[in-house]
Amino acid sequence: VTENERVLDTVAVLGGEGLYAIGDLLSDSHRSLATDYEVSVGALDLVVTTAQAAGALGARMTGAGFGGCVIVLVSEDAIGSVKESIGAAFTEQGLDPPSCFEAWPGPGAHRVA
Repeated sequence: VTENERVLDTVAVLGGEGLYAIGDLLSDSHRSLATDYEVSVGALDLVVTTAQAAGALGARMTGAGFGGCVIVLVSEDAIGSVKESIGAAFTEQGLDPPSCFEAWPGPGAHRVA
């Protein structure tokens, strides 16, 4: 129920305040997936907490759970430092750093003809 409400809130925020305003909703969603549904794993939680501490606006695991990917919402000027912090945190834990790549939002699904 709380995740459904967050989806509706995210749609409203995206339509009003814009993309960079959904960070807290992403982070709240990750907390719910990690604690309510228990579908996160340590490596994903490490990415989320490290990214947030390094200045990310929000972060959330994505995919089917129990591993996978994290989407991190970052302002353009913080991309490098967030990537570096995540790599360093993994190295400190004796883990191979994850692959990080930048993705930019597009206009979404729409009719072209």
